[in-house]
Amino acid sequence: MKKQYDEDYFLQCYKKNAGHPLKTLLSIYKGNYYKFFLSTFFFVIKHSPVWVLPIVTANLINYVTAGDENTPHMIMINIGIMFFLILLNIPTNYLHTRFRSLAIRNVEAGLRGTLVRKLQQLSISYHTEMQSGRLQSKIMRDVEGVETLSSQVFVSLLNIILNVVVALSVTIFKSKIVFMFFLLSVPVAALTIVGFRKKIRYRNKIFRREMEETSAKVMEMVELIPVTRAHALEKQEVKKMTSQLNQVAKEGYSLDMIQSTFGSVSWAVFQIFQVVCLAFTSYLAYNKKIQVGDITLYQSYFSTVVNQVSSFITLFPTISKGLESVTSIGEVLLAHDIEDNTGKEKVKDVNGEFEFKDVVFSYKGANHNIIDHLNLKINKGETLALVGESGAGKSTILNLAIGFNLPDSGTLLIDGKDITKIDLHSYRKHLAVVPQNTILFSGSIRDNITYGMSDVSDERLMQIIKDSNLKDVIDSLPDGLDTKIGEHGGKLSGGQRQRISIARALIRSPEVIILDEATSALDSISEKLIQEALDNLTKNRTTIVVAHRLSTIRNADRIAVIDNGKCIEYGTYDELMALKGAFYKMKAIQS
Repeated sequence: MKKQYDEDYFLQCYKKNAGHPLKTLLSIYKGNYYKFFLSTFFFVIKHSPVWVLPIVTANLINYVTAGDENTPHMIMINIGIMFFLILLNIPTNYLHTRFRSLAIRNVEAGLRGTLVRKLQQLSISYHTEMQSGRLQSKIMRDVEGVETLSSQVFVSLLNIILNVVVALSVTIFKSKIVFMFFLLSVPVAALTIVGFRKKIRYRNKIFRREMEETSAKVMEMVELIPVTRAHALEKQEVKKMTSQLNQVAKEGYSLDMIQSTFGSVSWAVFQIFQVVCLAFTSYLAYNKKIQVGDITLYQSYFSTVVNQVSSFITLFPTISKGLESVTSIGEVLLAHDIEDNTGKEKVKDVNGEFEFKDVVFSYKGANHNIIDHLNLKINKGETLALVGESGAGKSTILNLAIGFNLPDSGTLLIDGKDITKIDLHSYRKHLAVVPQNTILFSGSIRDNITYGMSDVSDERLMQIIKDSNLKDVIDSLPDGLDTKIGEHGGKLSGGQRQRISIARALIRSPEVIILDEATSALDSISEKLIQEALDNLTKNRTTIVVAHRLSTIRNADRIAVIDNGKCIEYGTYDELMALKGAFYKMKAIQS
């Protein structure tokens, strides 16, 4: 199945039709309309036995009651037509399903691809604020909701319209009086829908949000299971999740009840109409206005009209739910908090010179500056260590250097270029980041080290493993580099995971290294092995490191003491110790 759209197409559809979910749905299928036309065409053929059977039934009754000598011949012709149409159902049903599925599945994949691409463009701040479970729900559940809506709008709705049109067309051809009676059902259907529409839409919206919240909390619960078990908090966690699940059940119950009431009211109304139709056509036959066999014909067709209108009414909650999913996807696709590198200078080389000039930064909603008029310079090939109390702004400085956050005021220069003027995507190709909490995925060790790189030679890979102090670990594993490490590297120790993270950084031959306390929370042996690996990693490269263990930064070229977003002390290890200021006091506490 060929990919028919690039992701920009879906994004443009959402931007063009913002606030109009039905228009958005119709526009994302542009280019696929002919498939739906063919699907509908084959549906008409495959479904024709349902429409023709009432005519054949009426004909047979009329032939038998008339007692004509050609009756046996006419019966055989009518039965032959029915056999042919029934057998034709098999190939036409295949073609109907094929064209419908091709259209819907292409768009389904395209929408998910657009969401994934958008998530890669959205800022780190957006991802920090948005729970990952909610995003997962939008990619899976809401796109599935759009797929269901598509089937309803482009297939079920068309089928309903076709059934009604055929039934009314045959009826008006046979009897205008009965046709007028049929039309009375239309305003009743409209009034029923209007009466329930707002309540159903509101309940769908509430239910969708509760499902997103539940998805997010389930993900958190799964990730916290080791912590929960370690602190014997299973009962509290179960109680918390049960409360959330009960809330979902409550909202689901409210939605079910309104939809059920909607369906039962509409069913009762139309069943009354159908009984009235039977009485009306019987009266017409009694007065010789129509033939006796036509009672069956009109009853069947009125039943078709009633059932199709009832189907549409029953379909309405599903359509409402699907449109809510279209809106939910739009919350991501129309988010403006993106990193826009359009028209900015692409970075080909990075020397590694950084200069913070009066930089100010605060997070959205914060009532104070995290970075407060920071002035700091880092020379090429120099190692700068950032130290200070928790919350002083050290990690935020790293995020500014990476370009995850941009200054609210002041200037951050990289090799003399304003960071807001350069293409950050091209700039980051020259960086390597080793976070405090190692992030690994559930593949092999080889996959994690060579992540994003497809042309690494075995010789190069083995050298990196040696430099990262990973060789003994690899040699001890049954499958070596191809050993599967489990989700988040759960089969490895903290030190082993951190060394894999360092190997991933080393293999990129970066010009700039960002380290967010890579040796914290490790035993002394693991710390020694990792420190040796870090020495190999940072050799002749500009390095910015956040350090909590002050003993690990004795060899740093410069140390900056950060307090409330400002640099209050700056110098070498010996200079700061001789100063006997904030750094000296911190070191004394750790001694």
